[in-house]
Amino acid sequence: MGSSCSVIKFENLQELKRLCHWGPIIALGVIAICSMMAMIDSVLWYWPLHTTGGSVNFIMLINWTVMILYNYFNAMFVGPGFVPLGWKPENSQDCMYLQYCQVCQAYKAPRSHHCRKCNRCVMKMDHHCPWINNCCGYQNHASFTLFLLLAPLGCIHAAFIFVMTMYTQLYNRLSFGWNTVKIDMSAARRDPPPVIPFGLAAFAATLFALGLALGTTIAVGMLFFIQMKIILRNQTSIESWIEEKAKDRIQYYQLDEVFVFPYDMGSRWKNFKQVFTWSGVPEGDGLEWPTREGCHQYSLTIEQLKQKADKRVRSVRYKVVEDYSGACCPLNKGLRTFCTSPCTEEPRVRLRRGEFVLATRGLRYWLYGDKILDDSFTEGVSRMRGWFPRNCVEKCPCDAETEQAPEGEKKNR
Repeated sequence: MGSSCSVIKFENLQELKRLCHWGPIIALGVIAICSMMAMIDSVLWYWPLHTTGGSVNFIMLINWTVMILYNYFNAMFVGPGFVPLGWKPENSQDCMYLQYCQVCQAYKAPRSHHCRKCNRCVMKMDHHCPWINNCCGYQNHASFTLFLLLAPLGCIHAAFIFVMTMYTQLYNRLSFGWNTVKIDMSAARRDPPPVIPFGLAAFAATLFALGLALGTTIAVGMLFFIQMKIILRNQTSIESWIEEKAKDRIQYYQLDEVFVFPYDMGSRWKNFKQVFTWSGVPEGDGLEWPTREGCHQYSLTIEQLKQKADKRVRSVRYKVVEDYSGACCPLNKGLRTFCTSPCTEEPRVRLRRGEFVLATRGLRYWLYGDKILDDSFTEGVSRMRGWFPRNCVEKCPCDAETEQAPEGEKKNR
């Protein structure tokens, strides 16, 4: 009893407010619908519990549900871990390599970034996920990735149950003629007969659950693939974009240097173990990280400072060549753009042909940045920030930037 009281605290109960958000409501709703319909279909119409296979199947369904919810709630309530307020490195001279966060009144530790949603500096921040209404970072990266793995696997099992239920219940009731198709929705012929007949309502609910299961398998499976790709490089989504900008900076200035990501341990297995451990607790303290030979703790932060000083690398200028309505999942911008829409609460920017935008980061088919609302590119001007499709813009040629720039930009240059 005492151990339970030590875990359940007032601070933990306050975290329950994270559930009052559209992301967790939708995610838990999909999990509940798929799990409950799979169990009901199995027990009543496909694989009854009095058979050995039915019992094993039912236990597996419960097992999927428990593991999915366990990792989901871990990712949500354990959280990513935040840089302590007022933190600074032990060696005061190292402060010159770090950025200072005015909100947290602390230096940003290596691999940490400030999240505007959480209003804190997050350790090893990957992204803010609306589906868990929390950031994905140092402490919950493993739980979040396991959830992305288990959810498609559980949905595949559930989809199999849905398909087999409809097949076995409707197989003997379909009478095909040359001109008509007759469907008899009477009770299934089974020994013993089912307690509840497989009627039209059950068929519609099963079909709806099948659509949810297949959609979740595709969408979440793609997210799992993306996460595993960066984990095997020991990166985060933000660090992947920093590396891309570093290579762009070196290429643009034709520098005689090669950017080496400092936290890549040299093998995928070693990188994998930085996130997944047998104890479930990630390696390190979230503030200091092991680095590969030839790099040191602040190699990446020094590169960030270089990019911040270099306005061209920090904000790559694009010209809008195609109108964009600002839709979350635009159907008219291609199937890949539609399917890879960023899973984030950050807004989309409405674009019109001829406008200019400054991209600060991005994905393969999407970019994130600012649309300039006046004719000046100086700091502090009014801007509209958000995501927009990559195929709606084209990068301004370096040799023609000054000619194409508005008058306000020419003066600044």
